[in-house]
Parts: sequence; structure tokens; C-alpha cells
Amino acid sequence: MTTTNEEASHAPDAGRVLLIGASRGLGLALAEEWAQGGWQVIATARSANSPELQDLADRYPGQLEIETVDVTEPEQIAALRDRLVGRSFDLLFVNAGVTNEPEGTVAETSTDEFVRVMVTNALGPLRVIEALADNVTATGTIGAMSSGQGSVANNERGGHEVYRGSKAALNTFMRSYAARHEGERRSLILMAPGWVQTGLGGPGARLRIEDSIPNVVKTIDALRGHPGLRYVDYRGETVPW
Repeated sequence: MTTTNEEASHAPDAGRVLLIGASRGLGLALAEEWAQGGWQVIATARSANSPELQDLADRYPGQLEIETVDVTEPEQIAALRDRLVGRSFDLLFVNAGVTNEPEGTVAETSTDEFVRVMVTNALGPLRVIEALADNVTATGTIGAMSSGQGSVANNERGGHEVYRGSKAALNTFMRSYAARHEGERRSLILMAPGWVQTGLGGPGARLRIEDSIPNVVKTIDALRGHPGLRYVDYRGETVPW
């Protein structure tokens, strides 16, 4: 993330992105990276009180717009769709997600906690995609933030069972979405950003935000114009299902 505000203000319009879940962590960094790259960004938060995102919008006036939506609330998704009628985007990217305590098996997890993680990480993103897909151009991109822990093939150590399961479910639901939309020209992406030092990833994570996010954006951009679904990491490498 090296582009200056002055350079960004003179950059050509690289496209229009609707970013769901941008109040902190990876989402906030994505919003900044796209704004620095000259994109017109609509970034959402669950609450209108999102000071870090507001600070970013103040730094990119006229280029970064804030919307609100809680992906666990169907009524809020529908309201966002209504507010965006007539607006078109080159990229819809759903970053919203939560984690839970890594210890304990899925059987030891309370029903309420299981439902919270699965609805936020798997059901909510697909509801957003279904509701807003018509706002994405016919050759645009639809993506969601997955995780390397969503790979069933790579799960050789266990742990983080509910979180893993929610991301594997997200991957499966996106495969079903892709199958139902076979033949369309849109690029569909499931992104594994790596283990990143954020509030969700923790201070012991292997990557810094600046190691991951610029490469996430480059990888998404490189897949523009390549129809079909891909599950890739921040370096552009295919992740086993």
C-alpha cells in the first residue's frame, strides 16, 4: 500500500467495488488498497459508528462511500439492495466474517455459538451475493473471503473446528452458486488471505496486513475476465478443496 493520496487522486478510475465488511482488519485494509488504486469504493460496516472506516472515507472524499449492513439480518441485506438500485459494480467482494474460541471440538460448541459462526461466515455471504449479483456487471467479479482452513483436503491437524467448518461450508455454497450460473462470464473467487496479524488472526500470525492485502488485490485483479470459480490464496496459488 504505497500509493500516495495525491497519486490516487490523479489515478484513472480502475473500477467500482462494493466491499461488504470493511470496518476493521482485512476489510479496512482492502478498502484502503482499492481506494489507493483509484477504485470507486462503497465499503460497508455493521454499524454507522465505524470511526476507522470514517477516517478512511475522510481521506478519500468522493471516492470512498460508507454503507451499513449486517449480513446476519436478511432485512438489512434487502434494504441495502434497495438503496443500491441502479448502481453497477465491477467487483462485489464479501469480507464479513467472525471467528470463535479455537479450543474444543464441534460437539463441545454451544448451539448458539455454532449458529452465530455459520450464519455469519457461510449463510450471510451467500445471501448477500444472491441479493446483489444483479448489481455486478456481466463480466465483473464476485468474491468472498474464505480461508486456507476451509480446505478439507489440507485439514491434517484439526483444531478451529467450527471456524473451519464455516469456511468449508462457504466454499461448498459458492461451488453450488457457480454450478447454477455455469456459462456466465463473471469471475468467481474464494480468497484465502493467509494467516494475518489482525484482531481475528491474532498477534502471532505469520503475515502482516501489508504482506497479504496488496497481493490479495493483485490476485483478484489478475482473475478479472476469467470466468468460473477459483479457490486461491493471496499469492494466486490454487488451494485444494
